[in-house]
Amino acid sequence: MVRRCNAVGVRTFVDVIPNHMCGGGGSGTGSGGTYFDAGSLDFPGVPYSRNDMNDNNCYTSSGNIENYGDANQVRNCRLVNLIDLNQGTEYVRGKLVDYLNQFIDLGAAGFRVDACKHMWPGDLEVIFGRLKNLNVRSGFKGTERPFIFQEVIDQGGEPITANEYTGFGRVTEFKYCMGVGSNTNSLKHLANIGPDWGYLSPMSSVVFVNNHDNQRGHGGGGHVVTFEESWALKTLTTFMMGHDYGEPRVMSSYYFSDPDEGPPGWQPNGFNGGFGCENGWVCEHRWRAIQNLGMFRGSVFGTGVTKWSEGWDNQIAFSRGNKGFMAINGGSSNWSGSIATSMPDGEYCDLGQGDPTDGGCTGPTIRVSGGQAQINVPTGDSPVSYISVSYTATGGGHGFKS
Repeated sequence: MVRRCNAVGVRTFVDVIPNHMCGGGGSGTGSGGTYFDAGSLDFPGVPYSRNDMNDNNCYTSSGNIENYGDANQVRNCRLVNLIDLNQGTEYVRGKLVDYLNQFIDLGAAGFRVDACKHMWPGDLEVIFGRLKNLNVRSGFKGTERPFIFQEVIDQGGEPITANEYTGFGRVTEFKYCMGVGSNTNSLKHLANIGPDWGYLSPMSSVVFVNNHDNQRGHGGGGHVVTFEESWALKTLTTFMMGHDYGEPRVMSSYYFSDPDEGPPGWQPNGFNGGFGCENGWVCEHRWRAIQNLGMFRGSVFGTGVTKWSEGWDNQIAFSRGNKGFMAINGGSSNWSGSIATSMPDGEYCDLGQGDPTDGGCTGPTIRVSGGQAQINVPTGDSPVSYISVSYTATGGGHGFKS
């Protein structure tokens, strides 16, 4: 699977959990077929034993984290009774490096590392520093390092901060969710979102409107916009993918009534009209407003936000240098008019309303003339318009495949 994905330019990032083993107590056979005894801390399939755990470094009466104001507890004690590995030992470090390098050998491009807040930054720096370069046989040059982004839930008010982890990988910026979520009806306030708001530097952050944790009420408070507010999610996701702050990640979900509910067991081959989902899947990435945002993002790489404009009814527009332009209609009526842009003259496919083809566009176009874009952004299912110099109304040359 990884080889096939690499062959068409789709990269695989592995979600890894190096902080802990399973919950304490009980024994049995793991999904990999090896025996374990969580009561005696015996994992012979690795092998790990009691000497490889942090129990002796935790001094709470329960063995669990009891006070998030104590950094030693957060990093040395058990998170909800999950058996905590000691990454400070050379043996555990070696095992984790071997584990991660196996994925690099398979062609993975990097890792999402879970629960980094519960591990010491110095230990992670050593482990990540020992990883191999990306695999030449998987189409990489052999000089690239794995792309690493670390889950660190930092909403402020605790001794452990996300900034402690930025020296050796990107870090999830959970404050971003709250920032955009609280400005659904005041998009103009998002113009300078980023370090000016006390967030991580752009090259250190991974940003998202919601993720698998906070859409279920985990990972901090505040207003988190999810698929249950589909219109707001479309406008905020479009803004996130269009703006130049951070490395964005789009969540794609399934419906749930219980926060601990697992995903549907199957997905039929036929999608509704090619863009929807069935059997309980939401598939936000296929929504009309969102589905072409990856194309837009890739085509404006290396540019910053310019020509910021605001309409009277919660409407914003901006350029990405001279490569792209985006207009978001958070208002109650269609937004039409002439908006300043840095893009060159031409007629471009409106990627928020249709797709580019080899012969042109399946949807409406936007004309740019004399530094002005002529827009007509609706309010309905797809209240956004965005164009790129890579996708013109004449088609051809961009290699898009629907």
